Amino acid sequence: MAKRVVLAYSGGLDTSVAVRWMIEQYGVEVIAVAADVGQEGGDLPAVRERALAAGAVEAVVVDCKDEFAADFVTPALKANALYEGRYPLVSALSRPVIVKHMVAAAREHGADAVAHGCTGKGNDQVRFEVSTRALAPDLDILAPVRSWGMTREDAIHYAYRHDIPITATKEKLYSIDDNLWGRAIECGEMEDPWAVPPPGVWVLTSPTATEARDVVVGFEAGVPVSLDGEQLALVPLIERLGGLVGSYGWGRIDMVENRRVGIKSRETYECPASLALILAHNDLESITLERDLAREKARLEPRYAELIYDGLWFSPLKQALDAFVEESQRYVTGEVRLHLESGTCLVTGRRSDYSLYDYGLATYDAADAFRHEDSAGFVRLWGLGIETWAGRQSRLGS
Repeated sequence: MAKRVVLAYSGGLDTSVAVRWMIEQYGVEVIAVAADVGQEGGDLPAVRERALAAGAVEAVVVDCKDEFAADFVTPALKANALYEGRYPLVSALSRPVIVKHMVAAAREHGADAVAHGCTGKGNDQVRFEVSTRALAPDLDILAPVRSWGMTREDAIHYAYRHDIPITATKEKLYSIDDNLWGRAIECGEMEDPWAVPPPGVWVLTSPTATEARDVVVGFEAGVPVSLDGEQLALVPLIERLGGLVGSYGWGRIDMVENRRVGIKSRETYECPASLALILAHNDLESITLERDLAREKARLEPRYAELIYDGLWFSPLKQALDAFVEESQRYVTGEVRLHLESGTCLVTGRRSDYSLYDYGLATYDAADAFRHEDSAGFVRLWGLGIETWAGRQSRLGS
């Protein structure tokens, strides 16, 4: 049995209870690792104190926002990664960066195991454990929530009995996970796929803007670098765009998705910044990627998203696809104009110095430079196989 354990610590009910429960049940020392990935209300000094009050021998707080944006969000954006065509992988993207710092803490503090606060039917257990085995196969993995058999109410009473400081109550129905890339809302009445999400669950997409406006997003090699011509670092750019787009009530997702463990789950998300950036980036690719490259990339993008969702960030296939995606972004530089109005975010323009759109070839006016006389032979050869089939097999078959 492990003697010292690094716990992925959020400061919530389950991980706070997990600290004391593992000490009692396993006789281990617990080191809590809390990662700042841009979550709202992330009072990390308070989170650290909560972990120590729960019994942790050490609590490590890591500011991962810039790393998360550059090394995890950016590759997913370049790949236009949307799980099942809709979900921009908010929670899934944050898990590998958290595991990276858990493993680093385990090495620094001489731990022989890591732990997480995930349930047995969620996706996050897969992401934490598979990523850990990829980075540190020698470390044991503990999953106390899978073992203790406590309901939410039981866990709250356990915390009260052991003087563990928590903010959870029995009346707090929803499970929230958020970071720089968006916000996930689960549980409560939304476990019924027919139920309408109550207005109070929406925080990032509360419609407050009253007048329509445009915003221009600038990209360099697939990375967003500016808003309306103002150069911005990635974290503040995402935060500013999210606030702007969300103020028009746009960026909500309500879907039933297929979890890795084989069940369907009704999920609601708020992702104004991530959805707007993927929309703009994908559109810029329409004028900067050659046709066959664009089609092959579009074919691989769903698989890329599945790998992230399924906890395979650190895998040979993901690494190989990263190389393909990175090469594809060489000329994805330019600007995209988004038009915002109530409940709407639309692309209304795109431009690039590397654009493959040729006005002289596309226009039908006097500037037309297309050689129309070449088309007769091209079309005949293109359809030659169909013509041969129609004259032989199709005629005989009918």
